[in-house]
Amino acid sequence: MFDSMNVSQLYTRWLVARENGRPLTLIDVRSLEEFQSGHVPGAQLIALNTLMARVSDIPKNEDVFLICHSGGRSAQAADYLARQCGHRNLINIEGGTSAWLQAGYPCE
Repeated sequence: MFDSMNVSQLYTRWLVARENGRPLTLIDVRSLEEFQSGHVPGAQLIALNTLMARVSDIPKNEDVFLICHSGGRSAQAADYLARQCGHRNLINIEGGTSAWLQAGYPCE
């Protein structure tokens, strides 16, 4: 129902998108507190507990990257969006923000 990629693959896509001036649709499903403690630059916060109410904020016709702390909640979000809302082109980020930070990639 959805694809997955690791943070190295996301970083490559993130860099290309930034160079082309077309940022990725990257949704962070962690809590506000987690998001504020550090996130991928350009990520949009839509906490998992608000996902149902914010489905209309998530595009259906482009790739949507979902990230959380380690990949579990973002997989839940991707599963919900695919099964219940008909979204396609969903990509779960394995390892999440934790792996992104461990790799030394940029953080806001």
